[in-house]
Amino acid sequence: MKKYLIVGLGNIGEKYEETRHNIGFKIVDYLAKDEGVSFETEKLGDVCSFRFKGRTFVLLKPSTFMNLSGKAVKYWMEKEKIPLENVLIILDDLNIDFGAIRFKGKGSHGGHNGLKDINEKLNTQQYTRFRFGIANNFGKGRQVNYVLGEWTKEEKSILIERLETSAQAIRSFGTAGLANTMNTFNGK
Repeated sequence: MKKYLIVGLGNIGEKYEETRHNIGFKIVDYLAKDEGVSFETEKLGDVCSFRFKGRTFVLLKPSTFMNLSGKAVKYWMEKEKIPLENVLIILDDLNIDFGAIRFKGKGSHGGHNGLKDINEKLNTQQYTRFRFGIANNFGKGRQVNYVLGEWTKEEKSILIERLETSAQAIRSFGTAGLANTMNTFNGK
Protein backbone atom coordinates (compact mmCIF):
# COMPACT_ATOMS: atom_id res chain seq x y z
CA MET A 1 0.00 0.00 0.00
CA LYS A 2 1.30 3.44 -0.92
CA LYS A 3 1.56 6.00 1.87
CA TYR A 4 1.71 9.76 1.51
CA LEU A 5 2.70 12.39 4.05
CA ILE A 6 0.67 15.56 3.53
CA VAL A 7 2.11 18.39 5.61
CA GLY A 8 0.21 21.63 6.11
CA LEU A 9 2.54 24.38 7.28
CA GLY A 10 1.37 26.90 9.84
CA ASN A 11 1.80 28.22 13.34
CA ILE A 12 0.10 26.72 16.36
CA GLY A 13 -2.17 28.77 18.59
CA GLU A 14 -5.47 30.55 18.32
CA LYS A 15 -3.95 33.90 17.35
CA TYR A 16 -2.59 32.40 14.11
CA GLU A 17 -5.62 30.27 13.23
CA GLU A 18 -7.20 32.55 10.59
CA THR A 19 -3.99 34.08 9.21
CA ARG A 20 -2.80 33.80 5.62
CA HIS A 21 0.41 32.10 6.78
CA ASN A 22 -1.69 29.21 8.16
CA ILE A 23 -3.28 28.16 4.88
CA GLY A 24 -1.41 24.83 5.10
CA PHE A 25 -3.20 24.02 8.38
CA LYS A 26 -6.51 25.21 6.94
CA ILE A 27 -6.22 22.95 3.88
CA VAL A 28 -5.37 19.78 5.84
CA ASP A 29 -8.12 20.63 8.37
CA TYR A 30 -10.60 20.84 5.49
CA LEU A 31 -9.38 17.55 3.99
CA ALA A 32 -9.57 15.75 7.35
CA LYS A 33 -13.12 16.99 7.92
CA ASP A 34 -14.09 16.04 4.36
CA GLU A 35 -12.76 12.51 4.98
CA GLY A 36 -14.41 12.27 8.42
CA VAL A 37 -11.18 11.93 10.41
CA SER A 38 -9.91 13.92 13.39
CA PHE A 39 -6.45 15.10 14.33
CA GLU A 40 -4.78 13.82 17.48
CA THR A 41 -1.86 15.53 19.16
CA GLU A 42 1.22 13.36 18.90
CA LYS A 43 4.97 13.90 18.87
CA LEU A 44 5.88 17.12 17.01
CA GLY A 45 2.40 17.69 15.61
CA ASP A 46 -1.27 16.93 15.14
CA VAL A 47 -1.75 13.85 12.97
CA CYS A 48 -4.54 11.82 11.37
CA SER A 49 -4.85 9.52 8.38
CA PHE A 50 -7.38 8.20 5.90
CA ARG A 51 -7.49 5.77 3.00
CA PHE A 52 -8.50 6.77 -0.51
CA LYS A 53 -8.36 4.55 -3.61
CA GLY A 54 -5.92 2.11 -2.01
CA ARG A 55 -3.59 4.80 -0.69
CA THR A 56 -3.02 5.98 2.88
CA PHE A 57 -2.77 9.72 3.41
CA VAL A 58 -1.10 10.79 6.67
CA LEU A 59 -1.98 14.43 7.43
CA LEU A 60 0.40 16.43 9.62
CA LYS A 61 0.20 19.86 11.19
CA PRO A 62 3.64 20.40 12.80
CA SER A 63 3.54 21.80 16.34
CA THR A 64 7.07 23.17 15.95
CA PHE A 65 6.01 26.57 14.55
CA MET A 66 6.54 27.39 10.90
CA ASN A 67 10.26 28.15 11.04
CA LEU A 68 11.12 24.75 12.58
CA SER A 69 8.85 22.54 10.45
CA GLY A 70 11.68 20.33 9.19
CA LYS A 71 12.06 18.43 12.46
CA ALA A 72 8.42 17.28 12.38
CA VAL A 73 8.52 16.44 8.66
CA LYS A 74 11.65 14.31 9.06
CA TYR A 75 10.31 12.55 12.18
CA TRP A 76 6.98 11.58 10.57
CA MET A 77 8.60 10.52 7.28
CA GLU A 78 10.82 8.12 9.23
CA LYS A 79 8.11 6.96 11.65
CA GLU A 80 5.63 6.18 8.84
CA LYS A 81 8.36 4.98 6.42
CA ILE A 82 7.24 7.40 3.71
CA PRO A 83 9.65 8.03 0.83
CA LEU A 84 10.55 11.57 -0.17
CA GLU A 85 8.62 11.35 -3.46
CA ASN A 86 5.42 10.76 -1.46
CA VAL A 87 5.80 13.88 0.68
CA LEU A 88 3.71 16.97 -0.07
CA ILE A 89 4.35 20.28 1.72
CA ILE A 90 1.49 22.81 1.64
CA LEU A 91 2.37 26.47 2.15
CA ASP A 92 1.38 30.04 1.43
CA ASP A 93 2.97 31.96 -1.44
CA LEU A 94 3.04 35.74 -1.81
CA ASN A 95 4.04 35.54 -5.48
CA ILE A 96 0.87 33.80 -6.62
CA ASP A 97 -2.56 35.40 -7.03
CA PHE A 98 -4.95 34.80 -4.16
CA GLY A 99 -6.52 31.35 -4.34
CA ALA A 100 -4.42 30.04 -7.24
CA ILE A 101 -2.52 26.82 -6.60
CA ARG A 102 0.79 25.58 -7.94
CA PHE A 103 2.47 22.21 -7.49
CA LYS A 104 6.24 21.93 -7.95
CA GLY A 105 8.39 18.83 -7.71
CA LYS A 106 11.40 20.62 -6.25
CA GLY A 107 12.91 24.05 -5.79
CA SER A 108 14.53 26.53 -3.47
CA HIS A 109 12.90 27.86 -0.33
CA GLY A 110 12.27 31.21 -2.03
CA GLY A 111 12.62 33.04 1.29
CA HIS A 112 9.96 30.90 3.01
CA ASN A 113 11.35 30.01 6.44
CA GLY A 114 9.29 26.83 6.75
CA LEU A 115 10.77 25.47 3.51
CA LYS A 116 14.23 26.67 4.49
CA ASP A 117 14.12 24.53 7.63
CA ILE A 118 12.69 21.51 5.78
CA ASN A 119 15.49 21.79 3.18
CA GLU A 120 18.08 21.83 5.98
CA LYS A 121 16.61 18.94 7.99
CA LEU A 122 16.01 16.70 4.94
CA ASN A 123 19.24 17.85 3.30
CA THR A 124 17.47 18.19 -0.04
CA GLN A 125 15.11 20.39 -2.07
CA GLN A 126 13.74 17.40 -4.01
CA TYR A 127 10.25 17.16 -2.53
CA THR A 128 6.85 18.29 -3.78
CA ARG A 129 5.40 21.61 -2.73
CA PHE A 130 1.81 22.75 -3.00
CA ARG A 131 1.89 26.53 -3.02
CA PHE A 132 -1.38 28.33 -2.29
CA GLY A 133 -1.46 31.92 -3.49
CA ILE A 134 -2.12 34.61 -0.90
CA ALA A 135 -1.14 37.49 -3.26
CA ASN A 136 0.99 40.44 -2.14
CA ASN A 137 -1.46 43.21 -1.35
CA PHE A 138 0.72 45.06 1.13
CA GLY A 139 2.79 48.21 1.24
CA LYS A 140 6.56 48.43 1.61
CA GLY A 141 7.73 47.01 4.92
CA ARG A 142 4.30 45.48 5.69
CA GLN A 143 4.94 41.90 4.55
CA VAL A 144 5.01 40.32 8.03
CA ASN A 145 1.78 42.07 9.04
CA TYR A 146 0.13 40.94 5.81
CA VAL A 147 1.23 37.30 6.04
CA LEU A 148 0.27 37.10 9.72
CA GLY A 149 -2.90 39.10 9.06
CA GLU A 150 -6.35 37.54 8.88
CA TRP A 151 -8.31 36.87 5.70
CA THR A 152 -10.59 39.64 4.44
CA LYS A 153 -14.34 38.98 4.17
CA GLU A 154 -13.99 38.71 0.39
CA GLU A 155 -11.11 36.23 0.69
CA LYS A 156 -13.06 34.13 3.22
CA SER A 157 -16.01 33.80 0.83
CA ILE A 158 -13.74 32.61 -1.99
CA LEU A 159 -11.71 30.36 0.31
CA ILE A 160 -14.52 27.84 0.77
CA GLU A 161 -14.40 26.81 -2.90
CA ARG A 162 -10.59 26.97 -2.99
CA LEU A 163 -10.35 24.55 -0.05
CA GLU A 164 -12.49 22.01 -1.93
CA THR A 165 -10.26 22.35 -5.02
CA SER A 166 -7.19 21.98 -2.81
CA ALA A 167 -8.55 18.75 -1.30
CA GLN A 168 -9.19 17.37 -4.81
CA ALA A 169 -5.63 18.31 -5.82
CA ILE A 170 -4.13 16.48 -2.81
CA ARG A 171 -6.10 13.32 -3.57
CA SER A 172 -4.93 13.63 -7.19
CA PHE A 173 -1.29 13.87 -6.08
CA GLY A 174 -1.66 10.53 -4.31
CA THR A 175 -3.63 8.75 -7.01
CA ALA A 176 -2.73 10.32 -10.38
CA GLY A 177 0.84 11.45 -9.63
CA LEU A 178 2.59 14.79 -9.67
CA ALA A 179 2.70 15.40 -13.44
CA ASN A 180 -1.04 14.80 -13.91
CA THR A 181 -1.85 16.87 -10.83
CA MET A 182 0.26 19.76 -12.13
CA ASN A 183 -1.48 19.60 -15.53
CA THR A 184 -4.92 19.51 -13.95
CA PHE A 185 -4.59 21.97 -11.07
CA ASN A 186 -1.67 24.40 -11.56
CA GLY A 187 -2.91 27.93 -12.00
CA LYS A 188 -6.48 26.99 -11.15
